[in-house]
Amino acid sequence: MTTILQINSAARSQGANSTLLVNELTAKLQQSNPGAQVVVRNLQAEPLPHLDDAVLGAFFTPADQRTAEQNAIAARSEALIAELQAADIVVIGAPLYNFGISSQLKTYFDFIARAGITFQYTANGPEGLVKGKKVFVVSARGGKYLGTAHDSQTPYLTSFLGFLGMTDLNFIYAEGLNMGPDAAGAALASAREAIAAA
Repeated sequence: MTTILQINSAARSQGANSTLLVNELTAKLQQSNPGAQVVVRNLQAEPLPHLDDAVLGAFFTPADQRTAEQNAIAARSEALIAELQAADIVVIGAPLYNFGISSQLKTYFDFIARAGITFQYTANGPEGLVKGKKVFVVSARGGKYLGTAHDSQTPYLTSFLGFLGMTDLNFIYAEGLNMGPDAAGAALASAREAIAAA
């Protein structure tokens, strides 16, 4: 059975265009994969802590030497990684905030990027250990940045996800959402056309 992991990373709990579109994309993927199981990871509703001494201490302390607090932090990371590894298709809602990803998505990435678990260093360089996933990234943007120097989000996501082994990436953009009603309508229509073709 196909498992779809949907990751919502908008800062807003209501009305986020990225969440609207990933919901539509997941529904489309369910139609294409009858019986698929959907798991939704809502990073706004279930926030993760930013990297700090406690988190780093948990990640870098050997398992048999961790405190109870460190064990809880490491267990949360490992549960997120298991959820990701169990997915066949990953759908990421990635709104563009200040030319990058949301802090919610960054903390998620910090919790799943674990040396020896999701990537490893070899004699030939790093190797991603999260393989065999088809990944969709839906990026909602107030302006139009694709193909410009201001789009640091796309290369970052391509680099980070690829580093973990996820190289089958499909980007869907809704650009110009804050440039007036006509531009917003065109942005959503363009994204929905891409979703229909997914």
